[in-house]
This record gives sequence, C-alpha cells and structure tokens, in this order.
Amino acid sequence: MSEIVFQGASNLALDAKGRLTVPARHREVLQALCEGRLTITKHPEGCLMLFPRPTWVGFRDKVAQLPMSAAGWKRVFLGNAMDLEIDSAARVLISPELRESAGLDKEVVLLGMGSHFELWDKKAHAAHEAQVMAGPLPDALQDFSF
Repeated sequence: MSEIVFQGASNLALDAKGRLTVPARHREVLQALCEGRLTITKHPEGCLMLFPRPTWVGFRDKVAQLPMSAAGWKRVFLGNAMDLEIDSAARVLISPELRESAGLDKEVVLLGMGSHFELWDKKAHAAHEAQVMAGPLPDALQDFSF
C-alpha cells in the first residue's frame, strides 16, 4: 500500500450540510488503505489538506517534533485537525470552521497530491494556479526535463 499515489483533480460540490462526496476512483483505495478514516486540517496556502489516517499519523508526528519556534505552525496543523470517516453514502463532513477558513462555498476542487489531497474553493484554486503559472519556474525546476 505504500506505493499508492493520489493524483488528478476532481470538481465537486459541497451539499447544504457541508458534505463532500469522495470521488469513486478514490473510494476503494481509501477503504483498503485506512478503512475510510481520514484527517483534515489547514494548509499554509489557504486550502485544506485531507490525509488517509496512516499518512496523517506520520505527518502529525513530524509536526509534533517541531521546535518551539514553530509553535504557531503546530497550532495551525494540529490545533485545526479533525478526524473524518467516509459514511455509507461515500461522503465526508467538512466542519463549518474549516470550510470558513478555506473559503469553501459550494464548488470545490479535490486535488490528489501523492500521499494526500488538497481541498480548494474552485475560484481560489483557479486564481492560485494562474498566479503560479504566470510566475517564473522555481530553481528546482530549471533543469527538470519534461
């Protein structure tokens, strides 16, 4: 299971209660990997990060070991983390607090980011991606072969 990589974008809609339907292409893997147990928290760039529970445990442990100089980031990541479970209708409930912090309304984008997902407001994601694409390539990509 360590070779599982989540990738791709899914345009989704939050329902009136703030529930998100997990895309079919990820459901079976998430059931096998973590029995549908996930953890969600804030991301520094304004979206949310959604982790399969085993992946979250590794991330949480790294964050917990940060020095006191990073206490503010510990609060952002750990203090806002919430455990979720995929329900029988393949949905997860995103708390009002986290929806508000990421500016999530109805239309959202779920991005597979390898070991975890990012959840963005659709308009915020489009603006962020346009900003990235308009900027120069970072040094790490200067010699990257496409």
